Amino acid sequence: MTDKNALELNDLSVAYRVGGRNRAVLRNVSFTIGRGEAYGLVGESGCGKSTAALSVVRYLPRNGSITGGSIALDGQDVMKLDAEALRRARAESVSMVYQDPGKALNPSLRIGRQLTEIFELAGISGHAAEDKAIAMLNLVRISDPASVMQRYPHQLSGGMQQRVAIAMALANDPSMLILDEPTTGLDATVEAEVLDLIAQLRRELSASILFISHNLAVVSNMCDRVGVLYAGMLVEEGSTKDVFNDPRHPYTVALLRCLPRGGQRKDQGRLDTIPGFLPGIGAAIKGCAFADRCALADDRCRTELPPLYDLSDDRGVRLSRCHYHEQAQSLPRATPRDVAPLAPKATAMPVLRVAGLNKTYGNAIRAVKDVSLTLRSGETLGLVGESGSGKTTFARLLLGLVPPDEGGIMELEGKALAPRLENRSDDQIKAMQIVFQNPDSALNRSHTIRHILGRALRRLAGLSGKAQEARLDDLVRSVRLTERHLAVKPRQLSGGLKQRVAIARAFAGDPRIVVCDEPTSALDVSVQAAILNLLADLQQKEDVSYIFISHDLGVVRYLSDKIAVLYLGRIMEFGPSEAVFSGPHHPYTEALLSAVPKLDRTESSRIRLDGEIPSAANPPTGCVFHTRCPRKIGAICETQEPELSEAEPEHTIRCHIPYAELTGLQSLNELQRRLIHVYGS
Repeated sequence: MTDKNALELNDLSVAYRVGGRNRAVLRNVSFTIGRGEAYGLVGESGCGKSTAALSVVRYLPRNGSITGGSIALDGQDVMKLDAEALRRARAESVSMVYQDPGKALNPSLRIGRQLTEIFELAGISGHAAEDKAIAMLNLVRISDPASVMQRYPHQLSGGMQQRVAIAMALANDPSMLILDEPTTGLDATVEAEVLDLIAQLRRELSASILFISHNLAVVSNMCDRVGVLYAGMLVEEGSTKDVFNDPRHPYTVALLRCLPRGGQRKDQGRLDTIPGFLPGIGAAIKGCAFADRCALADDRCRTELPPLYDLSDDRGVRLSRCHYHEQAQSLPRATPRDVAPLAPKATAMPVLRVAGLNKTYGNAIRAVKDVSLTLRSGETLGLVGESGSGKTTFARLLLGLVPPDEGGIMELEGKALAPRLENRSDDQIKAMQIVFQNPDSALNRSHTIRHILGRALRRLAGLSGKAQEARLDDLVRSVRLTERHLAVKPRQLSGGLKQRVAIARAFAGDPRIVVCDEPTSALDVSVQAAILNLLADLQQKEDVSYIFISHDLGVVRYLSDKIAVLYLGRIMEFGPSEAVFSGPHHPYTEALLSAVPKLDRTESSRIRLDGEIPSAANPPTGCVFHTRCPRKIGAICETQEPELSEAEPEHTIRCHIPYAELTGLQSLNELQRRLIHVYGS
């Protein structure tokens, strides 16, 4: 153990006691994090990333134990610390920021009390503690810290909650900061702000960072080096640039292929996937842990555990746990690329027509304002925008879960849709279904999968007996589940399998439209790719239309034919997917796209939006985006709301800046960005 490293794991092994015996979760994991260095840890859920982080501060659950190896934090052997020394290390040397700040913050205490408590434990109290708390909120770029100090966590947005959580983590000036999925579930703009903040604080405070994430692009932008975990073993390590641009383990290659990159779309072929499943906790592994899912594996791989081959060169340390690391990038695809989806049918009548749709809560909160659009059979409409932009409210209006204001039009296949679900016909109810973000809360945990899907077939399709069984078999095959999955309950399935069940249930009644509300946001990239391919295949087979809501713009681009960009309940831009993504864009769309982290780090500059999205109860006058718009042209933006006007055929933009002028401005910005990327600033 050396003092030059902030953290050292040496042959760390961890087990959880389940069913009366220890089951291995981490197996001889070794890595170091130098002072001021950011180290990323990636891999699928269940590979041991969070267990490694919890081991560092000895926060393992009661049934967890460290069965071998050592951990050194700032040169101290964590395993040899007594209770008081461990408490002091947790208070002074290391801090953690968790995925869900809502659970990390005490809902019954004001933010100020939670922050000052940290300083009181360090012997600072009264006004001095309050001053330090305000200074910490200033440090994490909260513009009105005195006001935030008086609020409860539920009164803050998700991004603001995460800033407070980071402020609390930094209050003790730690030398090691552990970030466990700190941006999962955040909007692209908020995610970019949090990542900018972390990068800035790292520069200012010289803190070391252990960054855990399933978002490979985020890790690529934030970390100096990266370790890839699989089944509790480190299978590849090196500089972030080398690992992501020149992977030397088939698992890393497979993970990277799961991502929709370079503007890939469903009509250009399917995403690659990783066949099979991660070995179960405590599984006996004889050879390479990845062998059962690797198309390059041979008998040697299945019987002989590969060592960590040292591939280091003058660029730095490089390790790969693969006998055939030089062949890793020749890994055959698991999913055929050459799929040719059918083009959407140009039917005379759209499957969905919405005109002048509004929703007002109370007397003042206009959640959706004057939304009009059409959707054809077999098309996907992607809804994008920050939290609070009206995406989910619009979807709830379509489903009849909340009634719209009077005067708007909603039609399904040319027939009027009743405003409320209870007033809709059985055919209209089964024609519009939804797949939620979290299948755990959408599936009844007390019933088997057979019962859940059978009930949907009875209620939505009116089937029973042999006809129901035949349709059930077809439905299960269509979402790539098997007979054995029907006998189990949701809690016995992985997140990806549960989402497949949720999709199968939505398709039980042969719907015409399926609303997908963040269906892949909580999934690993490997599971996400499989679900996206499944949705694309089902769309081709059933000619179903999707309304797809997501904050992951790469995923939206892959699946969508049309895009609607919403801001404070208004459509700011609407058009074919490639027209919206390729530009020229509305300035809001431009800012959203610039915030997306790129795996190859090509984006060297970002358009930063000031503040948060305004309240729908008190929207700005004129153009509602003018308070944050980087391209505001003058008083007209503050006094007159622009029309949604056609920029080119089927592509509309709500902006006072003429389309030709937007084209020139954004083309110049793109040229500047490329010059900076090539020549540096």
